Amino acid sequence: MTLRIDITGLPAERLRFAASPLAELTAMLHVLAEPGHHPRLAGWAGEVWSELRPELAERLREAEFLWRSSRADFLVPARPRQTLAEELDDVDRIDDETYVTAALTTTCGSNRVHFGAPSPLSDATARERALDLAQARGALQEAFAERLLADPAAVRARVRHTLEQCAEAFFDAAWTRAAAQLATDLRLKNDLLKRQGIGAALSSVSGAVTLAPDGDCIIVDKLQDNATAAHGTGVTFIPSGFGRPHLVVIHAPGWQPVVQYPVAEPSPSEPVSLETVTLRLEALAHPVRMRLLRTLARGPHTTGELAHAWELSSPEVSRHLAVLRRAGLLTTRRRGRYVHYTLNLPEMTTLGTDLLAAVLR
Repeated sequence: MTLRIDITGLPAERLRFAASPLAELTAMLHVLAEPGHHPRLAGWAGEVWSELRPELAERLREAEFLWRSSRADFLVPARPRQTLAEELDDVDRIDDETYVTAALTTTCGSNRVHFGAPSPLSDATARERALDLAQARGALQEAFAERLLADPAAVRARVRHTLEQCAEAFFDAAWTRAAAQLATDLRLKNDLLKRQGIGAALSSVSGAVTLAPDGDCIIVDKLQDNATAAHGTGVTFIPSGFGRPHLVVIHAPGWQPVVQYPVAEPSPSEPVSLETVTLRLEALAHPVRMRLLRTLARGPHTTGELAHAWELSSPEVSRHLAVLRRAGLLTTRRRGRYVHYTLNLPEMTTLGTDLLAAVLR
């Protein structure tokens, strides 16, 4: 499954790498809402929660739908500014219908439900659908949607004030510490873009982001099949020190494509593609292949040995071994005229982690 961003004819300068205070604050808020996604930041999240004033903690809980299961599009800006205040000013310039539609897109479900024209703010049918979807997600989410539809200006002002309070409570200090790391990453990305082109810059973002062979499309390995276009407006890439393991992509109709990616760790491991994870799970789904793996877990075996152990024909065993080998779960070594098969322990060990990373990505 992939998300494809069409960049046909897009000049290299329209591919932008820039830091965004608002996008990083949103990443931090997601960590606070879903600390289980970010075990290495669990200590930071616990410390922040313990020091938050009760009023601010309650505000974060009432609006967490804007950043918990997905990100409201206006919280990951396509044109990053130097300061959080400037980016919040840009959000204030968005008209009510665009803001409300974007907020309800993320508010109304873990799977993004897009509202077309007319919006829930101006159309009774769309409004009822939005409220029904929000109700299904719980009382807090329903109340937020009701307030937003009844008085967008008041809710918008409250959300902005909440984000400004976050700056004082924890963001400003965390942003100061993260700024140097993000600046280093941006220098690397922009240098690669200038000297080696789009393909090299994308490869440095993540193994899950590639340039199509014809150079006309950015391919993002995500648990979805979707497409968008960046003609004229370009694509913005925003580094995050708090985003791992997520690769956030803004691609809703009417919004410029934005990719927020986690900056590389000192010893980063390349993400395994969803296709590879799926191939391995399918290989393990067959009971005969599980029996063969149980024997191989004890040590290297030949096809004949496996066939004898499980009372199978050699051709049948060979077919199953071929599936396991294509999935990367076996290694082979020839000894004279015999080929010994061995369980690939590192790949088996990380399968659960790879699956979780592909789902969270």
